[in-house]
Amino acid sequence: MIDTYSVLLSTIVKEFNLEIAHAATDYESIRLTVEDVARPGLQLSGYFDHFEPARLQVMGNVEMSYIEKQPPEKRAVMFDRLFSYKFPALLIARNITPDEQCMAMAKKHNITVLRSSEPTSALVSTIITALAPRITRHGVLVEVYGEGILLIGDSGIGKSEAAVELLKRGHRLIADDAVEIRKVSGNALVGTSPELIRNYIELRGIGIVNVAKLFGVGAVRAENEIDLVVKIVPWNTQEVYDRLGLEDNYMEILGVNIPLNTIPITPGRNLAMILEVAAMNNRQKKMGYNAALEFTEQINRHFEQSMGKN
Repeated sequence: MIDTYSVLLSTIVKEFNLEIAHAATDYESIRLTVEDVARPGLQLSGYFDHFEPARLQVMGNVEMSYIEKQPPEKRAVMFDRLFSYKFPALLIARNITPDEQCMAMAKKHNITVLRSSEPTSALVSTIITALAPRITRHGVLVEVYGEGILLIGDSGIGKSEAAVELLKRGHRLIADDAVEIRKVSGNALVGTSPELIRNYIELRGIGIVNVAKLFGVGAVRAENEIDLVVKIVPWNTQEVYDRLGLEDNYMEILGVNIPLNTIPITPGRNLAMILEVAAMNNRQKKMGYNAALEFTEQINRHFEQSMGKN
């Protein structure tokens, strides 16, 4: 079960340097719980079917120019009905000043009104990104051949050491120890590092090293989509591991299923090389090629032909 992710409206106001035209009495406690915003064009004409009042409402030049063409008494009715739905706030883009009717109805219904100088489309896209659901997971995130691999496993299992070996092979580090993951679409997750520990990696016995200074700025990346999760576990002779790769396993993060490989390790096993192969294999699967399936089909055809001869 995923905890509902929410952002304080006041946090968005500070982050995007928004102007407060009118603050509701509960302004400091208002939370945005939906990872989307809405532009209430149809609602201004009276159509409220499928209206989502949990969303931040954004008006731009199109909506405000339409309102300006209406007589004052009609504007009052339009805003009265719109604000009656008690949404978190109204944000007006392009530095447009809200008229008297808008402000009067905002005060009547206790709705916060904000302003921004940014163009509407740019404002909407950046706020949606800021509202994306997110969690922090213990692990290491690396980019290998363009694939974002999230390494998870017990502390001391060798995640950071494997990341360093990958860096020596020309791959890139996104995050070590703590990975901030946010949902950017229905089936995509992006991982990054907390600002405080960005570009740093911890190696037991050596300490903290700055990857960007040690390996060069090309060895780090600010963020990357997560394409594969690799769980590193100690080799257990009592366990049965998948040898063909026919089973598709997934890990659910923020409601998104990410392919999962479980890799058992023993001393001397080249984990970095295995991760490179895992990245390339995952990429081939996304492109429609599955080596394990092809191999199984060849084996089946071989046995069918052998039995046919007998």
